[in-house]
Amino acid sequence: MDAQGRGQAEDIDPADQWVLNPDTGDYELRLPSSAPQSPVPGPRRATPAPEREVPAPRRRRATPEEPPPGRRDRRRPAKKKAKKKSRGKKILLWTGGTMAFVILAVGTAGYLYLQHLNDNIESLPDDGASTGGFQKDQAINILLIGTDKRTGSGNDGYGDKGSAGHADTTLLLHVSKDRSNATALSIPRDLIVDIPDCPTTQEDGSTKVIPGSSGVRFNQSLGQSGRTPSCTMRTVTELTGVKPDNFMVADFNAVKTLSSAVGGVEVCLAKDINDPDSHLNLSKGEHTIEGEEALAFVRTRHSVGFGGDLSRIELQQQFLSSLMRKLKSNDTLTSPTKMVKLAEAATEALTVDSKLDNIGKLKDLGLELGKLDTKNLTFATVPVKDNPAEKTPVTVVLKEGPAQQVFDMVKNDVSFTEVKKKEKEKKKKEDAAVAARLEGAKSEPSEIRVRVLNGGASAGSAGRELTYLQNEAGVTKSENAGNAPADIARTTLEYAPDQADQARALAEILGLSGAAMKPGESVTNSQGLPTMTLTLGKDFKGAGVKLDATSAKAPEDLQKSTADKVECAK
Repeated sequence: MDAQGRGQAEDIDPADQWVLNPDTGDYELRLPSSAPQSPVPGPRRATPAPEREVPAPRRRRATPEEPPPGRRDRRRPAKKKAKKKSRGKKILLWTGGTMAFVILAVGTAGYLYLQHLNDNIESLPDDGASTGGFQKDQAINILLIGTDKRTGSGNDGYGDKGSAGHADTTLLLHVSKDRSNATALSIPRDLIVDIPDCPTTQEDGSTKVIPGSSGVRFNQSLGQSGRTPSCTMRTVTELTGVKPDNFMVADFNAVKTLSSAVGGVEVCLAKDINDPDSHLNLSKGEHTIEGEEALAFVRTRHSVGFGGDLSRIELQQQFLSSLMRKLKSNDTLTSPTKMVKLAEAATEALTVDSKLDNIGKLKDLGLELGKLDTKNLTFATVPVKDNPAEKTPVTVVLKEGPAQQVFDMVKNDVSFTEVKKKEKEKKKKEDAAVAARLEGAKSEPSEIRVRVLNGGASAGSAGRELTYLQNEAGVTKSENAGNAPADIARTTLEYAPDQADQARALAEILGLSGAAMKPGESVTNSQGLPTMTLTLGKDFKGAGVKLDATSAKAPEDLQKSTADKVECAK
């Protein structure tokens, strides 16, 4: 190699020397001094004849059957084009996981150099709080936790000094069994919850049970009293009824390093923001941010919305959506340099549970998530309201009905974007006469008269459902009639023919199928007026929860957005 060739080799980024071997489908590190000659026709560096892998005479020998030079030249571009297409398809195959959700997608990129990245991964026990890990043929639930822990240089101005790290940003990522859709459900850090007792593995291998707490902020499920991510897992299960398969934890550095690794993330603001607390100073409009500026963006809250944590959640969802689109873009997928940087950043910034403690497992998870189309990934926030126990609310509590409705949709693998399709499929299976009970005019909630009986639901269910109907659904002409004469398996609504309008309206509120509606006779309520009878069966799931989960719709006021759209923060 001449001096010029050596100079060019020395200027090559080592990351760009990871080459796909078309025979094995794996990436290999090929340094300039030992890289084999490329089989793809094109310019080559001059090398001494003895070092050639293919003897020169065989390459130059002409035979009577050899095509004329012009014909050979015409064939070369076709060969080169075919080779390029094959290599591109294999790159997309091996990096398919980068189409997945944010941090998890980057795990797949780590497959480029397995052993080195395995050493980067830090893991913690799940302490039996998980399902045992995701399954390829089942729906997937991953708990993503962002902490306020400060590690690394440049983080002295953020978070609580000396904090062990609390659950500052938490998302429950649900991916459907058929991989057609997903929901990223944000859980507010200031939500009042009950944290259960938490068995935790200690450094010496022993188990310590950390006592639970009632009526405390959700963010105390991590860090407080020595709680680990497995305690946050248990709290999420207690809150939602959904048991996570795995967890992943990231601190402030993850936002900075990941945003820089992809060359910046595009965000949008509907107004100028200058927040001295988060150090964010951006003008109205679109911006590309990374590093410290990206961290300031996801931390700011005083200058957006109502100035609280719920407003900040919207910013974080916008950032994660944009980061996901950047990961999925071709300029990221086909760049070995970016892929290596992403793999380094992710494995150094993340802590995972012991079921995800190597690149191979992360790759498998990433490939499953990579099957998802961004337009069917919904970012949503648990429905909450100001805590009525506080004169000046700083915490929030669940909106019981809508929140349980959302939890039930996740638990039953119901999409927030594909619901109409599933409703149609279900209606096709129903008898036409039964389905027709739901069709027609509907009364206003205030016009509905119904008495509620407990026919096999848990104790107190009739009272709790009555509270929901009166306070949240607007069905004020309702009353508790005690227990039914006998238990029933499924909830029913009995009504007279002239009450059909009321029955259809109540069925919509409760999520009742046509089969649950029983045309019959009305009864007399405590005011002597004709009323319908709602009997709660063993299928009753809770106050305000849709009884037919497969036909459930997301609450109308649910804060949500899809990952394929850019919405400017207000």
